[in-house]
Amino acid sequence: MNSITLADLRKSVDLFSIDDVVSIVNGRKKEEIGYFVPKSLKVEFEKFTKELEKKRKISKLKRLREYSDLEFLEAGVDDGIE
Repeated sequence: MNSITLADLRKSVDLFSIDDVVSIVNGRKKEEIGYFVPKSLKVEFEKFTKELEKKRKISKLKRLREYSDLEFLEAGVDDGIE
């Protein structure tokens, strides 16, 4: 995977010639900021992100189910009124 800096993104000629997913790097700090996905890969990328989100939601629901099974609720709390 190629990487580009923010300064490279400002050059429209370079931006429109990108046809692959590219890592965006902060040139001064040398740290990764994010990714640029070209329009030609939009459909595949959206499918990928939806699948990731679905897996994340399923794992949260599984953890919730496990915790609810572990939590034992006794009968209601007595308020002391007879």
